[in-house]
Amino acid sequence: MADYDLVVIGAGPGGYVAAIRAAQLGLRTAVVERDAVGGICLNWGCIPSKALLKNAEVIHLFQRAEEFGVVFDNVRYDFGKAIARSRTVVGQLAKGVETLLRKNKVRLIKGEARLKSREKIEIKETGETFSAKNIIIATGARPKTLPVLPIDGEVVITSREALEMREVPKSVAIVGGGATGVEFAYLYRAYGVEVTIVEILPHLVPQEDAEVSQHLERAFAKQGIKAMTNSKVTGFSRDGRIAKLEVTSQTGTIEMQCSKVLVAVGVQGNIEDIGLDELGVETEKGYIKIDDRMMTSVPGIYAIGDVTGKLLLAHVASAQGVAAVEKIAGVDTQALDYILMPKVTYCQPQVASFGMTEKQARERGVDVKIGMFPFQASGKALALGDTEGLVKLVVDKSLGEIIGVHMIGAEVSELVGELSLARLLEGTIQEVGRLIHPHPTLSEALKEAALAADGRAIHI
Repeated sequence: MADYDLVVIGAGPGGYVAAIRAAQLGLRTAVVERDAVGGICLNWGCIPSKALLKNAEVIHLFQRAEEFGVVFDNVRYDFGKAIARSRTVVGQLAKGVETLLRKNKVRLIKGEARLKSREKIEIKETGETFSAKNIIIATGARPKTLPVLPIDGEVVITSREALEMREVPKSVAIVGGGATGVEFAYLYRAYGVEVTIVEILPHLVPQEDAEVSQHLERAFAKQGIKAMTNSKVTGFSRDGRIAKLEVTSQTGTIEMQCSKVLVAVGVQGNIEDIGLDELGVETEKGYIKIDDRMMTSVPGIYAIGDVTGKLLLAHVASAQGVAAVEKIAGVDTQALDYILMPKVTYCQPQVASFGMTEKQARERGVDVKIGMFPFQASGKALALGDTEGLVKLVVDKSLGEIIGVHMIGAEVSELVGELSLARLLEGTIQEVGRLIHPHPTLSEALKEAALAADGRAIHI
């Protein structure tokens, strides 16, 4: 008899959620973690960065205080205290996860796991071995590096080092204009840092709808953030604590200097030294290949989260974890649809989306109509003083079905859930347009955008 019904390797947002769900379903479960529970997301990603972004929002509001009739002198910003607050938040949540594991009778094993066979796991530090009927690999990912920009942890850094720095740099070049890059750009700019984003693709947040990307670029320009798109770093040297970069675009090569270079060009899966090759677990482009039920090429071994490369988001990892465990337990569940997974970027203005962009839908031959509503026409947005942004719905013309949602503006991260639910329940723009929203709220923009798709918007 195996020691456990399930062993999960990695206690990030995929791993610990999978372990708890397994325990709920009556499976004897253990989870192995070599570092802190909660993984990169809780300890060095989602949570501390959002805590810091709240500091940035507070500062930004102070900078606009005169608009609200508030005048003051000698305001000071302490970035070190902001970092300390973020670590306090992290500590509280990590303890909470450990408590949840204990409550659900999940054994937490500290150490680095390696697969010795299809059912046998060894802890590297102690040599302890145990068996499991099923194994879930949830080892996550780490920041990618660029050959031209070797990470030194002082001048050239990743988000991990950025989340520990107690002082803001005078100037920073952020290489990569995706979610991580633009969030740090907003954070640093709020503290007065000279910020330049270098993005190889034509727009910031290049996976988003083009109108959203362009709107964010305009908003960042107003904030004083410089964006160099269609550009890449082709040379680097260091003069003491100063970085010297060569940046090449279609118009030529320029040289620039800065105090820090933050490399934010994505991640790569943690697939090394866990015994995958020996067992024949198939990988592709640095990630573990899985089917629509999270199973790898080896029966009984599953993989979830960033190590699969499917969609590198904490809530996706959690959903994959639940799906894998329910498959193991014999619960019949629907396959995950990654296109419909909500995505959020927490700079200001925030970006939130799911589904196809307008361009993607048209390229696939879908006959679409567009519903759009600007926050400039929202009474609540005007009252808040946050009128940047819009709601854009991509709608299947024949069915009225929402196939894409793309938003930019204040607190759109809290609005996307409503339309996700509408899509899950196969709702149409007619139903969203009929739904009565409280007034005044930002959520009224969702109703108006749905009405706009049929030419029936009231307030624009």
